[in-house]
Amino acid sequence: MSEEIESSQGKAEEGVVLDIKSKAALVVVSLGADRASQIYKYLSEEDIEELTFEVAKLGKTNNSQVEATLDEYYKLCLTHKMMTDGGLDYARNVLEKAFGESTARNLLEKVSKTLQSKPFNFFMKGDPKSLLSLLQNERPQVIALILAYMDPEQAAQVLEELPDEKRILTVENMARMDRVSPEAIAIVEEEMKRKFATIITSEDNMSLGGVDYVADMMNHVDRSSERKIFDELGKRNPDLAQEIRDKMFVFENILDMDDRSVQRFVRDLDAKDIVYALKNASEDMKTVFFNNMSKRMSDTVRGDLEITTNVRLKDVEEAQQRIVNKIRDLEERGEVIIKKAGGEDDIIV
Repeated sequence: MSEEIESSQGKAEEGVVLDIKSKAALVVVSLGADRASQIYKYLSEEDIEELTFEVAKLGKTNNSQVEATLDEYYKLCLTHKMMTDGGLDYARNVLEKAFGESTARNLLEKVSKTLQSKPFNFFMKGDPKSLLSLLQNERPQVIALILAYMDPEQAAQVLEELPDEKRILTVENMARMDRVSPEAIAIVEEEMKRKFATIITSEDNMSLGGVDYVADMMNHVDRSSERKIFDELGKRNPDLAQEIRDKMFVFENILDMDDRSVQRFVRDLDAKDIVYALKNASEDMKTVFFNNMSKRMSDTVRGDLEITTNVRLKDVEEAQQRIVNKIRDLEERGEVIIKKAGGEDDIIV
């Protein structure tokens, strides 16, 4: 397995070697129309046009060509996942054991180039506590820009630990962020380069932050921090606070869900989470749950609610968060409907 992947990959007819664009076209063709269409929705118009052209001119292929190209594609995807999930050292260790030192080096070089193209990539696998120590003394505008490049869940972990006032200012800056010019990013990059060794290669204005992003990030913030942020933001900027809330899905939004969707997510819940989540819930919320449970489950939860006492608020909020996370997961799979502000166009099926 340790032989160079390039030695056997990309060959069609005898002596013919595919270039990168042709390999991409071959992968798309091999996936089939349905799966290929899922990839297309993540591409720019220019990339779609170029890839479609390559597919059109691809012509005949043979089995060895297809197998070699797909094998390379699989290894690159595997390398990318290991580097983003486990870091460079982890990926190198696993790849060297699986494919040999030479092939591992080749894969890591290819994937490193794609990862380095994203601004502030240095932060992507950083420990939230370490990132906090680096960011907490920066201006809210700088923190907002960097968080906008992170995954919402990672950004939420950093945001939770910021001082209250700086946290609110950061949220405001992120929500107001729209399109950031390369020049503006370059200024921030120059200031942070010494500390974070960030490489930014941007040719076009990039869409960053915004209310949608903040709402997504806030969906990952713990309930206690969420409440504090909205309490303070509501005093400073009530319109912005409401705009962000309207984009979010929180435990209280279960009241707006249809019965069929409630019945669907209730089936997957732990009865203990339901009991804890309902300890400080309104009577309307309890009614929604009880009306969409089986009689047996309803009787069990009612009984446990009566005997469960001295529950910490933190435990209640964590149970509610687990329920919300389950609903979001089912929504992404198209199994429940979440209604959000803005009318029918905002209903996700």
